[in-house]
Amino acid sequence: MKTITSRKWFYPVVYFVLIIIVFLPLHTAVPYDPRNTQAVILEILQHATAPYAAWGWIFHVLTLAVVGLALWKPEVGGRAVAAYFGLNYLVVAATQTRAETPTYGYAVHTGALVADVLLGLLWLWVAWKDRLHLSFKDAPRWRWLLLPFALLVFWSPIAFEGTRVVPNFNPLLLLTSPDYGLAYCFLTPVFLFLLILAWPQVDKFAFRVTAFNGLLYGLFNLAHWAVPERMWLGVMHLPLLVMPIAALWLARSSRKNT
Repeated sequence: MKTITSRKWFYPVVYFVLIIIVFLPLHTAVPYDPRNTQAVILEILQHATAPYAAWGWIFHVLTLAVVGLALWKPEVGGRAVAAYFGLNYLVVAATQTRAETPTYGYAVHTGALVADVLLGLLWLWVAWKDRLHLSFKDAPRWRWLLLPFALLVFWSPIAFEGTRVVPNFNPLLLLTSPDYGLAYCFLTPVFLFLLILAWPQVDKFAFRVTAFNGLLYGLFNLAHWAVPERMWLGVMHLPLLVMPIAALWLARSSRKNT
């Protein structure tokens, strides 16, 4: 008997819902021209996590801790990784998706807020059901070629200078950058890299949903390449494009081989 997730229509419907969520209109105290949506989102991102910048190191340390646990005790490490990233998505929902902006007043990135909450709850469910099992030693060597992309966003060598986004290669940011654990676009590639290494010992539904949602934001952020002042932000979002493509390809190819 086929499960609902094996129906041909299931994932297209899920992906369509994710697309609808992405396009939910922003909430702002001051009305905005829809053509300026990207500018509103950028203002939210610039101001949302500033009050929490001093806590950036916690997310680096906790990520390393759960990965270390997975290496030490794989039988419990997978559950810990799923629970941690599920909680981290809820933190991102609470911190990065809303801010008091200078131009638009109190603003909420509605689509990101909904998506982050859903992803957080989804991965907490995966942890509860124990449906993620990490075993890095079994990962094919080609998957490790994605490691530089994960390290780039874990480091998050980025700084804002007014409206310009510039690189900041301070090595201390490897453990202190507030942009990693508090930013969906930098957190997700690291998580997807771990899931790619663990595949196929990953819940397929959660894997595909996380990858497809990441791909949507990766595609949208290609727009940064068209603005000279934000080209470095475009570079920083490459992992959010590469990791989801690799993850979806893995999920698709495994389905063809079954």
